[in-house]
Amino acid sequence: MSNGPDSALLQVRHVTGFNYDGMADSSYNEARMTPVASPHQEVVDASLRVTPGAVQSTYRDYFGTIVTTFDLHEPHDRLEVVALATIKTFDDLRDIDPLSLSELHTPHVRDEFAEYLAPTARTRIDASVLEELRAMDIAREDVAGTARAVVDWVRERVAYVRGATLVSSTAQEVWEEQKGVCQDLTHVTISLLRGIGIPARYVSGYLHSKPDALIGETIVGESHAWVEFFCGAWLGIDPTNAESIGVHHVIVAKGREYGDVPPLKGIYRGGPSSALGVIVEVTRLA
Repeated sequence: MSNGPDSALLQVRHVTGFNYDGMADSSYNEARMTPVASPHQEVVDASLRVTPGAVQSTYRDYFGTIVTTFDLHEPHDRLEVVALATIKTFDDLRDIDPLSLSELHTPHVRDEFAEYLAPTARTRIDASVLEELRAMDIAREDVAGTARAVVDWVRERVAYVRGATLVSSTAQEVWEEQKGVCQDLTHVTISLLRGIGIPARYVSGYLHSKPDALIGETIVGESHAWVEFFCGAWLGIDPTNAESIGVHHVIVAKGREYGDVPPLKGIYRGGPSSALGVIVEVTRLA
């Protein structure tokens, strides 16, 4: 748990999109940029603005993420999406009666959480790495303690280095290169937790990276990724910062891996495109 305040009021502004070489005749898009209500956070308000203007519709996907869809049917050389949200976040103070590691290995649990135990394209890792992990004998009946030991091991072996990987990099590639960003540390951690029988899922959102920011101070925030593992309830842990999820984390989307949670994706007809760039600004309101 955090040693700081047990709640915070944060405003997040997230800008992303695409520039097109010439004109795009039409495009069909999905945005996962709206924070979700949970025991960790209350969404005070949220909006999504698309330029050029487009009719929007929303739904919750299989994993509970809010998805905004919109289509453009007029020529456009640029697509910009601006998400603005105010969120009250809380430290996780739930009184949880955790399952033991042996209880997680029952057929019932393995069946219920099968999709969070199976490897995916990005979370597949060699059996030799799992054998090395098991040889360290870090698994114990305390699932949370085991998860923390796995995170510590990942941080010992994988350095945080911006630009060292691609969005398509796999856990195995990151492990071999021994460097990556938050997405990569999250994928590696997920692969190891699943490998020893702990259901684990990918969480994307934002991080307010200046805990001592003044009220009303806007900082350059970060799109961020971390892990939730199941031990009778879902608990979050941040492999990049080796800490539990606290008031400076804002949850947007969850899934098996990054492929389930990209902030913006779609298809279009037209010339080549390039990323507009990403701006994330976080303001502490209280």
